[in-house]
Amino acid sequence: MRKCLKTCKSLNVTCPIKECRYWVDSRKENDCMFESININGAMTLREVGDRLGVSFVRIKQIESATLKKISRLIEKESI
Repeated sequence: MRKCLKTCKSLNVTCPIKECRYWVDSRKENDCMFESININGAMTLREVGDRLGVSFVRIKQIESATLKKISRLIEKESI
């Protein structure tokens, strides 16, 4: 568990650092992506889109672009 999440949980507050790359808008989960994963486990792309307020299609586009980047990095490292 991340140190900042431990601190928030020990103080029983949600994350005050909205600029954090792991911040999500969910008071139930201390506004932390790591806590959200711990509570909910794996989520579908549609569930992720609903939580973030964007369409399933946009989440799919982001996933596809990310997988392409990872693929290129792996190929580059293999050469």
